[in-house]
Amino acid sequence: MTSSNLTSSTPSSSTPADRRPIVAVLVGDRPVIGLERVAALADIRETDAAGLPAAIDGADVLYLWDFFSGALEPAWQHAGSLQWLHVAAAGVDKLLFPGLVNSPVTVTNAHGVFDRPMAEYVLGAMLFAAKGFGQTRDFQRQLVWGRRTTRNIAGSRVLVVGTGSIGRCTARLLTAAGARVDGAGRNARTNDPDFGTVHASSDLAALAGGYDYLVLVAPLTPQTNGMVSAAVLDAMASTSVLINVGRGKLVDEAALVRVLDNGGIAGAVLDTFAVEPLPPSSPLWGMDQVLISPHMASDADSWLDDLALQFERNFLTWHAGKALPHPVDKMLGYVPTSSGDSRQ
Repeated sequence: MTSSNLTSSTPSSSTPADRRPIVAVLVGDRPVIGLERVAALADIRETDAAGLPAAIDGADVLYLWDFFSGALEPAWQHAGSLQWLHVAAAGVDKLLFPGLVNSPVTVTNAHGVFDRPMAEYVLGAMLFAAKGFGQTRDFQRQLVWGRRTTRNIAGSRVLVVGTGSIGRCTARLLTAAGARVDGAGRNARTNDPDFGTVHASSDLAALAGGYDYLVLVAPLTPQTNGMVSAAVLDAMASTSVLINVGRGKLVDEAALVRVLDNGGIAGAVLDTFAVEPLPPSSPLWGMDQVLISPHMASDADSWLDDLALQFERNFLTWHAGKALPHPVDKMLGYVPTSSGDSRQ
């Protein structure tokens, strides 16, 4: 049985009207919050990874509060009653195993929750690089009065790769700061409301040399895996900066290390990596022109409350028999826009 690209779940007619729906919640190290209104309408089964097979047996809804867990695929054979799965994360690349993709189960994610925090992180990353804050901190520690000239954000050229909701929010914020922002997505087009010009991401090697900042917010799919290749990195200007808040595997990390070693680009701000946590053996740790953060670009002070509120709203929509908003296209691996580009 194969799913259509987009599915829209409402409470199934196979669920008896006199039975409360069952919501299984996978809880990790962080206690789940905000289920009071859901509990008034449904039976909730909170579980850890070991108990997931039993918890999803007969469950109508699965809420992956522990969004980094890999426990679902081994337990999938027990999910015969599942109608809807919600993951409290933007990226779903680790979740879309064949059994889920080829099922009628609707998948929703944290669409929209991380847009502003990640956009602010990108702006902060640009300011860090442009204003030399890393070297300023180093000078402070060395008691050095190291006055120098820095760069402006206003007037800089930025290419945001990923034209979904996070990319659009990023484009609007950077534009407000005076940057000139273009987008790159699956389909090239003009007159985009947030980017103006959107280039085809398949043309990155031909485009990269024309920008001061290459910002990655795209989801990880078979098409985007390794998209920032050695050819793209070699094409970037020696004064340019790579910022990755998308997925680590978007970038050829070995090629990035080589380009940074050779001065091919000015630096990189990296929040995601092919292997996480980043191994101590990675040369990236020791590079002064690289800022490393531990996959935290989305983790603003409001994020847990926002995630909980989103699930509550989605559950109330589903329970009322209405279509869930912004379902993930399981074939593509993200929530598409009308143009077919990423909404991540």
